[in-house]
Amino acid sequence: MADLIQYYGTGRRKSAIARVFLRPGSGEFVVNGKPFETYFVTEQQRAAAKKSLAVAEMLSTFDVVTTVSGGGVAAQADAVKMGSARALIEFNAELRKALKAEGLLSRDARAKERKKYGQKGARKRFQFSKR
Repeated sequence: MADLIQYYGTGRRKSAIARVFLRPGSGEFVVNGKPFETYFVTEQQRAAAKKSLAVAEMLSTFDVVTTVSGGGVAAQADAVKMGSARALIEFNAELRKALKAEGLLSRDARAKERKKYGQKGARKRFQFSKR
């Protein structure tokens, strides 16, 4: 029985988490069992998800199988971008320099700030009345 060759990377953005598996193939992209074009609707989301493969010039080298959860679709696309970059480094460590130069390996830590008690939101206060 032939072993399945695949490279794994985890990507995160806001509350979205992507598990990315790169398998040698023809360039097929599947997200949560759906075709890539069906899941990521806008061109911006598609470009973000494929960016790390485009930088490494390996769009048609790997089949990408991804499971994403949490967050919105745009954050999920960014999570896929980071996960595929990490999986590419597992495949070939020499790609690290090119991917790092594009900023694909750094986690974007920006997230929604929590609402505080005694306030209307994270920063907005209730209206102050002097009298």
